[in-house]
Amino acid sequence: MAGNEPFRVRVVGEAELARYLICATPLLTDVATILNDTGLRPNELHRLRWEDITFVNGRYGALSIRYGKTDAARRTLPMTPRVRCILEGRHVNASKPASGWIFSAPSKSGHISHSSLKKAHAKALTLSKVTPFLLYSLRHTFATRLALSPNMDAWTLCKIMGWSSLAVAMRYIHPSEERVLEAFGQKPELSDTGDKTGDSGAAVVQPGKL
Repeated sequence: MAGNEPFRVRVVGEAELARYLICATPLLTDVATILNDTGLRPNELHRLRWEDITFVNGRYGALSIRYGKTDAARRTLPMTPRVRCILEGRHVNASKPASGWIFSAPSKSGHISHSSLKKAHAKALTLSKVTPFLLYSLRHTFATRLALSPNMDAWTLCKIMGWSSLAVAMRYIHPSEERVLEAFGQKPELSDTGDKTGDSGAAVVQPGKL
């Protein structure tokens, strides 16, 4: 049902990530932080270009994913303060280019790839003594964190994550009984009579009174 979307069960805690980042190289720190704060697929981040970034839209700016196998993959996301700080710093250090790869590298593609970070990632895990995880797991961590937000719904989660199927989102979102009752207008605290069953408005029918 999930198609080509891998399902990663590892959730990286904030304390774990903090220890990991202390031991990471500057490039790996930037990449891991952006993945954790945006939920991008690693290859989406690798291919980010300066043309995809705006520092004026929204509160902290926005980034756009302009390619993907489905229309859902192509999306625009707001930046967090940490992401803006990283990208703004890289922009200034690169003399504020109007175009080009954000994470350029002396490779055939011209940008970084999984292999560019493989050794640095393994070393950061060893030094930090954090339980091993894949960089892709930071996307799963982001989705899990979003799904726990009180007002998050499957459609919005799909839009943010770039999923074309609700089947993937439903792995993360599991409505509680209280939210189901609320959707039907039967949340206990909404009862004027104080009845906690949600059936306070039902008529009581006595034998012979029909």
